[in-house]
Parts: sequence; structure tokens; C-alpha cells
Amino acid sequence: MLENWQIGGFGLYVHWPFCAAKCPYCDFNSHVSASIDQDDWAAAYLKDLDRYGAETQGRTLSSIYFGGGTPSLMNPSTVAAIIDKASDLWTFANDIEITLEANPTSIEAQNFAGYRDAGVNRISMGFQALNDVDLRKLGRMHSVDEGLRALEIARTHFSRVSFDLIYARQDQSLPDWKVELDRALNFEPDHLSLYQLTIEPGTAFGARFDAGKLSGLPEEDLAVDMFFHTQEATAKAGLPAYEVSNHARPGEESRHNLIYWRSGDWIGVGPGAHGRLTFGRNRWGTETPLSPSKWLENALGDVDKRERAPLPSSEQVTEYLLMGLRTREGIDLVRLQEQFDSLLDASKINGLEEMGLISSTPEKLRATDEGRPVLNGILRELLPG
Repeated sequence: MLENWQIGGFGLYVHWPFCAAKCPYCDFNSHVSASIDQDDWAAAYLKDLDRYGAETQGRTLSSIYFGGGTPSLMNPSTVAAIIDKASDLWTFANDIEITLEANPTSIEAQNFAGYRDAGVNRISMGFQALNDVDLRKLGRMHSVDEGLRALEIARTHFSRVSFDLIYARQDQSLPDWKVELDRALNFEPDHLSLYQLTIEPGTAFGARFDAGKLSGLPEEDLAVDMFFHTQEATAKAGLPAYEVSNHARPGEESRHNLIYWRSGDWIGVGPGAHGRLTFGRNRWGTETPLSPSKWLENALGDVDKRERAPLPSSEQVTEYLLMGLRTREGIDLVRLQEQFDSLLDASKINGLEEMGLISSTPEKLRATDEGRPVLNGILRELLPG
């Protein structure tokens, strides 16, 4: 039987926790720091990678993803050192995808050539909006013009460039979103990540919302209309949704994110990074301290302080369904039975199928276009009590 990483893929996630400013909607582990010792951080990443490399010898690495935070604040030499270390520890897939998230500011765009030379072959740009008023509301530090200049620069250095937009923003109408999405599609991207604004606890937006000071958020029906228009417009433009919020031309899907959605294995290094590693039939969840200073101290130390815990079978099944049903390809029922030792209730599958929320064959189970917006309800029905 194939090992889990050979089925779902094997990736490396590198978390850079620093930003120039904290966006009010962001609940990621990101911090503003007056000074960063890039040499210390490079040494810490490399030491942690050595520890993981010792226990995962012989694996083929499908992807590396630099996320954050704002990884485009990393020195290109730091990025190069991490990629070089990964190539020493694992065999790179012939088509390995190496992605770096970037904010579209002119200062960070100057580093694109350095990232390309380091080995990065894909850039994911955080546009978030294509009008200056909303960019300011979202706490972004770039203007639309500055972002578009950065996009042009990125495209001169990388053949694969994705960018993100947030919709269902304050005071945004459906016609507003249609115009903005059409403008994005006119740039002829190969990949788009299009997220509905969510108000997360612990963020500045969350505090404003709780205080009744976040006005203009769309009603649920309007947000649903925006979602369905997004699916229709991107499909018509040749970028169908391969996951609830991600759209790509065939072959341009994010290989790294597919590892998550297919319940593959990945190593997570950096503050707050999570990972999943499978050895035999035992699957482990790994996690790291949220505090940058604590993670740095641990990683540089001589004592291995990495934390991990075995994942119960029920949690593995939940993750596989939760992540897999987000994708257009759905979940593999044969794998569900053989690897996770689980069978779904046939009567519940039939009921959801009759409602038009899922489609199934003996081998596959997928959420339909109508089912994807109500995935939580589908999961509540399918998962064992």
C-alpha cells in the first residue's frame, strides 16, 4: 500500500510572521517588529528543517510555500538558504512548485528578481481590492496603481502569478463586485483566490463588529449572490473553481494547497505553523509556539522541543471530509475505507443526493455547485454522531 504522502502529496510550509502593518481583518499569526535579525531567522529555519529531514528521509517534495505574515519582507538570501536546505534533505519533484506570498508594494516588488534566482517559481499577491477606498478600509498599504505595477513586475520574473481579492466588503453592492471581478479577469490571470470577507474574533474588525461599529456589511442573501456570480464569471473566463474559493485554468491549480485538501503530509516550520505527518498507519499533528521569540529560541536550541500529538481516527476522517469536499474533485471513498477505515451512511448520502447537494459514485463523493455554499450542513449530516 502506498504511504500517505505518496497519495496526497508531501509539502513544506514556511511561516514568516512579520508584517509592515497588521490588517484589521487578519487573524493569521502576524506581528509588526521594529527590527528582525534575518541571519538568526535563517539559521532557525535551517536547524528545524534538519530535524524534520532526519525522520522523513526518502520522500519526494512536491511543494514549498512561504506564507505569513508577509514573506516578501524576507531577504532573498534567506529564501534561497531554505530552498537549498530543502533540496539537500529531500528529492524535489520534477515539477516542484515553490510559492511566495507577496504584498504588491513597490519596495517588496524590487525583491522579485532575487526570489526568482533563489528558486521561487510562483508568486501569490495579496491585492484584496481593486479600488483605493476599500484598500484603505482594509488597512492595505498599497494603492491600485502600485499593485498593478507590482503585478507587471511579477509577471516579468515568474510564469505563474496568482492574486487574491476579498468580496462582500463594507458597502459593496453586487454590481460593484461584478465590475471589479470583470476587471480582475481582464488581466487574464491563471489563478485567482476570491474570498468572502469573514469577521474573525480577535481582529480589529471583530472588535468593531462586537461594538456595533462595523457598518455596511452585506446581508447573507447578497453575499450568496456574490458567491454564485463569482463561480459563473470565473468559469466563463476559463478559471473554474477547483476549490470553494480558488479558481484556475486547468493545470494552474495550487499544488501546495491541494496537499492540504487531499489530506497529504506537510511540514510546518515557523511561529504558529501546523503540520501533518503520517508514519505507517499513524498520523500526527504538529504545531509550534505562536510567539516569534519563543519559536526562534526553541528552533535555535540544542534540545528538540517540537510538539506533536497523534490524531484520533475520527479526527482524521473529519479532516478528510472537511478538506476534500471543498474541492471539485471531492473525496475518494475507496481511500476513506482503506486508509481511514471509515464508511459513510448510505442513507444519508442518498438523502443529500436527492436534495441536489452532493453527487456520488461507488468511488467518489462530491459536493455540487449548490452544495458547496452549505458544506457545514453537509458535513454535519455525513459525519458520525
